[in-house]
Amino acid sequence: MFELSEEQSDFKTSLRNFVDKEIIPVAREMEAEGDYPTAIVEQLKEMGLFGLTIPEEHDGLGIDPVSFGIVFEELARGWMGIAGILGSHTMASKMIAEHGTDEQKAKYLRALAAGERRTALALTESDAGTDLQGIKTTAKKVDGTYVINGSKMWITNARYADPLPVLVKTDSTTTPAHRGMSILLVEAGTPGFAVTKDIPKLGYKGPESCEIVFDNCEVDESALLGGVEGRGMQQVLSALQWGRVNIAGRSVGIAQRALEESVAYAQDRESFGQPISEFQAIQLRVGRMATRVQASRQLMYWSAQSLLQGRADGETGMAKVFCSEVALESAIEAMSIHGGYGYSKEYEIERLYRDAPLMSIGEGTNDILNTVIAKSVFAGRTKI
Repeated sequence: MFELSEEQSDFKTSLRNFVDKEIIPVAREMEAEGDYPTAIVEQLKEMGLFGLTIPEEHDGLGIDPVSFGIVFEELARGWMGIAGILGSHTMASKMIAEHGTDEQKAKYLRALAAGERRTALALTESDAGTDLQGIKTTAKKVDGTYVINGSKMWITNARYADPLPVLVKTDSTTTPAHRGMSILLVEAGTPGFAVTKDIPKLGYKGPESCEIVFDNCEVDESALLGGVEGRGMQQVLSALQWGRVNIAGRSVGIAQRALEESVAYAQDRESFGQPISEFQAIQLRVGRMATRVQASRQLMYWSAQSLLQGRADGETGMAKVFCSEVALESAIEAMSIHGGYGYSKEYEIERLYRDAPLMSIGEGTNDILNTVIAKSVFAGRTKI
């Protein structure tokens, strides 16, 4: 069993207390009303959580990967939408911290750590999600300026991002395609950059997911992340390893909440003169849920720890795939235990049921990640 350090355990406890007090009591109503959780975001700023992946030298927390996973586990246990507000921000911040020029770090990181600026990741397009090398957004360099044209879809936090790291093709003729891909940091309000609409979603309410368009959007060459063209895909992939821990953590949080709600309901609900927790059919479901939730948590922690050794695409892929499957299974089991009440908006289960499916899609679909895992195993990078 992977055991948390005393510091990590205390951190987890403080986050759980915060979620129990500040998020769980308001999440259902705020989601139903479509309210943006502004007050909760301000509390996240005060706690320093916008600086999770930013080094201490830039006023961030410089948090270890396991504690990073804990943050998303605990926040998603309360409301997965809150975890989403921090998710892409922390990945983009890490990308800037790891790959940015000294000038880019000085300009953005302290403000990002404080939440004064927020950021996101603009990768996916309508015809290119899993296959990022298939993106069509281009950036042509003209007299020290990049002119961006194209569009992006499903961009979380797009309305708040400043800057927004955008994956573009700076050279559309290079083979393989990833050698011609770069990241440009586009600031809010730049002419030619527009957030055109929020995309309606089954779940994952709270943060917006947007379509954005670039129409002859001009940015200075200093906006090129790292100052060298052709490194965009590598920069993105380094962030996505942490992103898979993020998704695995969120999945564990959803599964944990489904288990908690099921246990409480089974002990309170009576049928045939006794709590339904006394029935073997319920015990079988809860036993399976509890086992798989604990297994998913251990896998998430292990995969996060593996990031300290460097490349961990196989390990983080395993955690993302397994944990997301457990989240969905747990939501369905919880709905079965609750019966008709599980289908009611007056209980938490229907929200968990709507939030869980996204976990198998975000940060690479599970089918694609299974191939990533297999390649890592064949190459000997992931030990079996």
